[in-house]
Amino acid sequence: MPGTRPLNGLAQTRQRVLVIDDDPDILRLVRDKLVNAGFEVFTAATGEEALAVIGRKGIPHLAIVDINMPGMDGFQFCQTVHAFCDLPVILLTAVDEEETVIRGIQSYAEDYVTKPFSPRELVVRVQRLLRRMGDYAYTLDSSTPIDHRLTIDFANQQAFVDGQPVSLTPTETKILYILIRNAGQKVTNDFLLRRLWPEEEVFEDTLRVHIARLRKKIEANPSRPQYVITERGIGYSFPTLK
Repeated sequence: MPGTRPLNGLAQTRQRVLVIDDDPDILRLVRDKLVNAGFEVFTAATGEEALAVIGRKGIPHLAIVDINMPGMDGFQFCQTVHAFCDLPVILLTAVDEEETVIRGIQSYAEDYVTKPFSPRELVVRVQRLLRRMGDYAYTLDSSTPIDHRLTIDFANQQAFVDGQPVSLTPTETKILYILIRNAGQKVTNDFLLRRLWPEEEVFEDTLRVHIARLRKKIEANPSRPQYVITERGIGYSFPTLK
């Protein structure tokens, strides 16, 4: 199990942004502007490279994703990464077509920017979106210790429970991502359903099945969970990170 610092909700860390674009000039320009604004920035020229970056570095706080890239395009990248986490995305598009924009906003992104764009405006959009998504200062590293018995590897969709690897499904990984991102807060069933299955009509019974399976994998006593806690009549919560 890789070693890393314990997860700490109060830890001081720069927010991390992953920028994905096959144009090296745009990558350089956006990276420099974000670094000057105080962000830690990773870059990738393709969707495949971006997934490898996430595997090495962990899940960033936000991704800026070009739609039109060779190989895995921006939509395919978002679909892949959103299977196991709820990564906020700003789409970059040179296609100012209504249907493309609508598809991106409905299915993948919190915001979009049409090329050519103002780098200063993009930085402001990043800052505004991160404020709206919540003030979580911690970083979900490639290996994220929760406490002495539980560590989560989000990118590779597995947990280490008492040092032993346990495979997680993409949905189980995404549930943990959403709850940990909102640690110490009650997350409603409706919010979880909308973020887990944005394009499907899924009911609470399905969510409960996934929660039960997840608890069997990570809880010492699934009938008395310490991590994925039921908030009766509301939803679920993850304990405050200390």
